Amino acid sequence: MNNDNDLHFTKEQIEKITETYSTPFHIYAEEGIRQNAKNLKTAFSSFNGFKNYFAVKACPNPYILEILKEEGMGVDCSSLPELLLAEASGFKGEEIMFTSNNTPANEFQKAAELGAIINLDDITHIPFIEEHIRIPELICFRYNPGPLRKTSEGNVIGNPEDAKYGLTRDQIFEAYKTMRDKGSKRFGLHTMVASNDLNPETFKETASMLFGLAIEIFEKLGIKIEFINLGGGIGIPYKPEQKEINLVELAEKIKAVIDEKKVFEKLPGLKIVMENGRMITGPFGYLITRAIHEKHIYKGYIGVDASMANLMRPGMYGAYHHITVLGKENAMATKTYSIVGSLCENNDMFAIQRKFPEIKIGDLLAIHNAGAHGHAMGFNYNGKLRSAELLLRKNGEVKLIRRAETEKDYFLTLDFPDSEYSGLSRD
Repeated sequence: MNNDNDLHFTKEQIEKITETYSTPFHIYAEEGIRQNAKNLKTAFSSFNGFKNYFAVKACPNPYILEILKEEGMGVDCSSLPELLLAEASGFKGEEIMFTSNNTPANEFQKAAELGAIINLDDITHIPFIEEHIRIPELICFRYNPGPLRKTSEGNVIGNPEDAKYGLTRDQIFEAYKTMRDKGSKRFGLHTMVASNDLNPETFKETASMLFGLAIEIFEKLGIKIEFINLGGGIGIPYKPEQKEINLVELAEKIKAVIDEKKVFEKLPGLKIVMENGRMITGPFGYLITRAIHEKHIYKGYIGVDASMANLMRPGMYGAYHHITVLGKENAMATKTYSIVGSLCENNDMFAIQRKFPEIKIGDLLAIHNAGAHGHAMGFNYNGKLRSAELLLRKNGEVKLIRRAETEKDYFLTLDFPDSEYSGLSRD
């Protein structure tokens, strides 16, 4: 959600919540997440076997994953902990896509144990998995088109030629032939060349590229691709002036490419899947924080009790996140502030010299679009403790789905966990 009128709660609701849970915290609107999942599924309902494999890295919380499982999604995992989260949330077999890079053997072993679809990132992974697990019946490869594709402005991944991911065009053909000769019977094709992209033409071009490649693989190698994973990357409108992608129109654009290339005639039974994460949960999560200081030097600053350790996107990418001063949604924006945290880094800012209504000490602020790559990217620099995650139910009930870390947690990974954390000594 990208403006002051898109909130899923009132100031009074949040004030009530803060009586139980201290700020800062992340809160997710379950109703919005469920509806968004339904919207994507409905838009692509005419596509054979369509499924979105939610990118676990966006919001790795089992409660959220269980909601998405109920809505018919699979999961896309990129690490052993994400595989364990998927397993704990009830996903199994080909409901799990394992898309990893620079992958340790034990992670491939867990993916194989779960029966996940293994999506290989490099041609050298073929002998690696052959040594450490087996040659799977179903295998997928990640394609990197390199200089054949350019990406839209603002794409976090950047141009494919500069990315570390995937196989080149020549390697793709060699990889499928090798796996066929080693005994694989079923094949998938994947790419991920977009991240937070709001241009529907990007996804149309990606579909056209993959459909054409799949047809060429069949014509040259006789290998029939069972499913094409168009990747994720559908963006969300972080800024008030931006508009979300119309999913129905996007599906129609991709369907037009299918018809033009006669894809289903040449590859009957082909399934289309995706792996969106951000656009599913991102708009329905908020970081709630409270103003605790005001400072005026060369510029004006509002210090809040959250920091980049709770939401690093603005500091890491210079990303924009809309911020609402709760209770002042309709007030005039007459003051200019930077909204800052307390880390010993000057990029610890949620907004830089932005217009707001006058902010008073104690005011609650809601930082929008924090439901993906928010809490998930949290860290403990300066000894900061990771905050709680809350789920706002449709009936207004609030459920704690991840408690906040405490000072004691900070010492539990040391080699004297049974000691009191105050006055600790190795002697």
